[in-house]
Amino acid sequence: MKFPSNQSTPCRRLSFYLLVALILYAVPAVADVRQDAEAAVSVLHQTVAAQQFSDDMKSLELVFEVARRYFSNKDSENADRFYLLALQKSHVIDSMLRNSRVAVETKVAVLQPPSDQISESELEPEPEPSVNQFGDLSSDRIVGSRGVYTTERSDTVRLVAAKLGVTPQHLRSMNGLGAKATLKKGQQLVYNNRKIIPQQVKNGIIINIPDRTLYYFQQGALVTSLPVALGSVTKNDKYVWQTPVGKFKITAKVKDPTWTVPPSIQTQMEEHGKEVVTSVPPGPENPLGKYAIRTSIPGILIHSTTMPSSIYSFSSHGCIRLSPNQMKEFFPQIKVNTRGEIIYKPVKLAVTEDGRIFLEVHRDAYNKRTNLVMEARHMVEKLKLTELVDWDKFKAVVKQKSGVAEDITLKVSVATGPIAQLGEAAAPRPFMSATVN
Repeated sequence: MKFPSNQSTPCRRLSFYLLVALILYAVPAVADVRQDAEAAVSVLHQTVAAQQFSDDMKSLELVFEVARRYFSNKDSENADRFYLLALQKSHVIDSMLRNSRVAVETKVAVLQPPSDQISESELEPEPEPSVNQFGDLSSDRIVGSRGVYTTERSDTVRLVAAKLGVTPQHLRSMNGLGAKATLKKGQQLVYNNRKIIPQQVKNGIIINIPDRTLYYFQQGALVTSLPVALGSVTKNDKYVWQTPVGKFKITAKVKDPTWTVPPSIQTQMEEHGKEVVTSVPPGPENPLGKYAIRTSIPGILIHSTTMPSSIYSFSSHGCIRLSPNQMKEFFPQIKVNTRGEIIYKPVKLAVTEDGRIFLEVHRDAYNKRTNLVMEARHMVEKLKLTELVDWDKFKAVVKQKSGVAEDITLKVSVATGPIAQLGEAAAPRPFMSATVN
């Protein structure tokens, strides 16, 4: 098996770790795997691995400590699995160290002049290439990223937020923009639209109301996630504009649809002194845009819109709006009879494949929950992660309700071990990846 070099991306290294983790369940326990793992980790502590590959070492330390916890609890099966994983991780890091040494030695050899004299300037290392300042996160539990968006000519804060699936407040806060700020073409805006996948299905659509996102799956894999606009918070004796929860299936697909105006919207038109219309033909005045997908939930469509800046908001009369460009790509992917479900989860928690804990909290727009703090804490306790969470970060995420998946993992020292002082409850479940539904 070929180990990744020091130039491998974090995504490739993580893919390797996942492959190893899968192999572990098919490999019988080895009698001396604990001693081998302890020796390998000890050797790495005597090298510069912690400085050169800090993230990999932290991941190794976490896995090694979990193995020790299982061993102390006399759970030999899980202990051997995690000791073997620690040993494999150690081999990967050792290989990266050796490859980095070879690379340095090769560079020096190439730089050597024919004479016996070598100038100091010729031996100076070349500048490190620029990298993504936000780092990399690869997980099948989280979508989105931290990045930089370059504005176009017609962009506004509201429109950019809609494109990225974040709130205008998020963009203003991250970029120091005032409430009335205007954007110039070519302006760079920092954003973070990471989200935890709320629920996975083999085939179909999941729409989570609080995070205003549609998730589409095929063969158990997430194909795409798209920001959407959903029903407004309005709910009274006369109108209920909130998008309903429930399972559905796709009953029809229509290009250039005619909009049949619901009676409740006709009443609203009359109250506002507007001309009451019962239908709107295809064209630029049709709020359904060019594409509409009918669902089995009465009155609920998934459709494009003539108001792209409304995406990622609660502003429809219950339907699910997509931006015109994204709907154009999404429409041909969906088949009639595709199943789906609209859910309501303002709090989401996930543990990534490398042991990092992410929490995402949204505003309870429809007032369906009583206590988001207790809901989030229950998720932490359910996965037995209490001692691995930075509770100050936890409180901040719950308070801010930013709708962004934030890392709340307790930061620890590689030198002393990540959870050396923790109790038995700190040991996660055998699989180091989970999402709380």
